[in-house]
Amino acid sequence: MDEQTRTDIEAAVLRRLLDHLRERHDVQNIDVMNLAGFCRNCLAKWYRVAAEEKGIAMSEEEAREYVYGMPYPAWKAKYQLPASTK
Repeated sequence: MDEQTRTDIEAAVLRRLLDHLRERHDVQNIDVMNLAGFCRNCLAKWYRVAAEEKGIAMSEEEAREYVYGMPYPAWKAKYQLPASTK
């Protein structure tokens, strides 16, 4: 497999993972972290770092908005369970 094809496939897999996580907003980050060792916030950090490695300035909030599909405070208000119910 050539490098461009591998990159295209990896990009498609990431997009599918993000779509899946956006659809499964019922799954809390702590659940993902406990099972997989990473969460949506980890993905956002990795995305920001990768952008910066390409010379693209990106804030943590911009990266989170990309991963969550909406501003992070809006996602938290809409989907994050209160600490007492976790």
